[in-house]
Amino acid sequence: QVQLVESGGGLVQAGGSLRLSCAASGRTFRYSTMGWFRQAPGKEREFVSAINWSGGSTYYADSVKGRFTISRDNAKNTLYLQMNSLKPEDTAVYSCAASRAVVGSSLAGDEREYDYWGQGTQVTVSS
Repeated sequence: QVQLVESGGGLVQAGGSLRLSCAASGRTFRYSTMGWFRQAPGKEREFVSAINWSGGSTYYADSVKGRFTISRDNAKNTLYLQMNSLKPEDTAVYSCAASRAVVGSSLAGDEREYDYWGQGTQVTVSS
């Protein structure tokens, strides 16, 4: 079993930056693909970014490409999401997720591939 706890959310002005963290505990997550998803009020949850176990492969939604950077520190069992040039449309609850198995690039954005989820952290970007 894996427990995921996000932190780092908050209120920021448009153009600002935030860094989200996701601390994992319960078992090693070194061999898991991990990702970030977000859900805005009244909208479906959507894929933001994912990273493979080594950190050598990363995937991004088109809407955040060039502005967000995903990374992981396996020694600290922590996943990160650096968010720069934030826009009001980035406002959402951001959740991290982990898979038990390796997820290929074509499925990294599919939430059904992930087995464990955190509770989420609110990110609000004001205009």
